[in-house]
Amino acid sequence: MTDVWELVHAERAALADDLERLTDEQWREPSLCEGWSVHDVAAHLVDNARATPFGVVWAMARARGNFDRQNQQGMERNQGATPRETLSRLREVAPRRSGPPAPVDSRLVEEVLHGEDIRRPLGIWHDYSADGVERALRYQARVSEGLGGGRQRAERVTLHANDVELSIGDGPEVRGPALALLMVISGRSVALADLEGPGLSLLG
Repeated sequence: MTDVWELVHAERAALADDLERLTDEQWREPSLCEGWSVHDVAAHLVDNARATPFGVVWAMARARGNFDRQNQQGMERNQGATPRETLSRLREVAPRRSGPPAPVDSRLVEEVLHGEDIRRPLGIWHDYSADGVERALRYQARVSEGLGGGRQRAERVTLHANDVELSIGDGPEVRGPALALLMVISGRSVALADLEGPGLSLLG
């Protein structure tokens, strides 16, 4: 299996290349993250890549323990005055291997999900690593929603990917691409259209 950091770095580089081609108007488009533009999500990814265990503890204290506030403050702190400045920062931090006090697979989940948060509204298609998406989906399916995972949704159904060898759970089946399964158990309902099966209504 490919080293997870290699997968993370590849996704960061690919997203930066896609962002390079955007117009200023596209940078201002709403992302799939409620209340955040494409530019905001890119800045959040800069914040993520710069994260260290101590830095996350400090940021959470500064946000008085509020996870959403911490994300907002981190995004604002790392956003450049222009999209080009933010993109430059994203390329600068792309090779980093630091992160919060969490399994490294969580970094892969962040890159894939936020990559789609940016690309889907803009109609940009990206060929993700099958190994990377499978690994991200397996991680997300076992982590509680309270920690940013999708376990509670995943436990309602059997997740059956039709593009990789993966089947998780024992409830009514939901079938489709692993990327769509990952997005849906992570709260991105836009990907429901890519799935089918008797368990679909349990994820809606």
